[in-house]
Amino acid sequence: MPDLSAVKSALATQRIETPSWAYGNSGTRFKVFTQPGVPRDPREKLDDAARVHEFTGVAPSVALHIPWDRLESEDSYGALAAYAADRGLRLGAINSNVFQDDDYKLGSVTNPDPAIRRKALGHLLECVDVMDATGSRDLKLWFSDGTNYPGQDDLRDRQDRLAEALAAVYERLGEGQRMLLEYKLFEPAFYATDVPDWGTAYAHCLKLGPKAQVVVDTGHHAPGTNIEFIVATLLREGKLGAFDFNSRFYADDDLMVGAADPFQLFRIMYEVVRGGGFTDDTAFMLDQCHNIEAKIPAIIRSVMNVQEATAKALLVDADALRDAQSTGDVLAANAVVMDAYNTDVRPLLAELREESGLAPDPMAAYRASGWQERIVAERVGGEQAGWGA
Repeated sequence: MPDLSAVKSALATQRIETPSWAYGNSGTRFKVFTQPGVPRDPREKLDDAARVHEFTGVAPSVALHIPWDRLESEDSYGALAAYAADRGLRLGAINSNVFQDDDYKLGSVTNPDPAIRRKALGHLLECVDVMDATGSRDLKLWFSDGTNYPGQDDLRDRQDRLAEALAAVYERLGEGQRMLLEYKLFEPAFYATDVPDWGTAYAHCLKLGPKAQVVVDTGHHAPGTNIEFIVATLLREGKLGAFDFNSRFYADDDLMVGAADPFQLFRIMYEVVRGGGFTDDTAFMLDQCHNIEAKIPAIIRSVMNVQEATAKALLVDADALRDAQSTGDVLAANAVVMDAYNTDVRPLLAELREESGLAPDPMAAYRASGWQERIVAERVGGEQAGWGA
């Protein structure tokens, strides 16, 4: 049985990054639902993120999305970083956006038009400038590029264009900075997506070098895909840079992590622990859209879900599992894993929070804080932040 003190020590080091866009309004392609009290600018997003960190103790960084969080000058980003620091936060990954401009209808960096490719590359380089100003380590790239019909464009040429753009961005990265390449099975490209799977992302990152890593978005896979196998393989190759945690029922639903299949989240976190990925080199980020639920409580719950899955993963008896596996005892090996998963870790996490000076129940603490009522009363007028859809 794992040492509970060692489990608690490991959990105390966990850090989970929250996304700025999750605090704003979001929805589906059919409707974006607004909520009272939603932030109107990046600073108010950070104010809300500070509440998540205050009550969980493990969410000190906030990812930005450009242009959703674009400011008027590079100096403004430095000021925003200082604003975050004053609230016990730091600015995390900078996310690019080359999918919401009319010019990108046929692709961004893989577009057949050289002028549009230059425009897209310029935005990616702008995001590196933002990293310089904020002190961010990670540039996260996701491309909606692809085709809808056979013959629409040359598949190999598109890969060449993608490689050229990635190489230019990679060359621009500074000391201590890295590129995180995300993949997605489909949508909005339905015939051929240019970065559709972990293998394509891995191939590009491998060619680029050590500063290029793969992002695993848990919602970006075909039904039945063994995501923990992908995690194990990328860790084995030293190419797992980050997670985008969310849940899916059908496709890229971006629901709260652990909501659809908490057992899958546990299995993923076990491979992280097993493969040595439970370090600062692996960024544990949320990428979620809270369309109908209250924003801040949903993010707190998501953080707690990741904590619970991690705690269960740390409770797997590695020695007993190895013994069962080495003797080919299928049922015993499975029982070791299931015993850990079926453990109620909530008392352990509540104890850890109290030892850290936090309330044992972050959800209850947030409800009692009065923050929700305050922002609803104060954030009146102006334009609420959203994802730009």
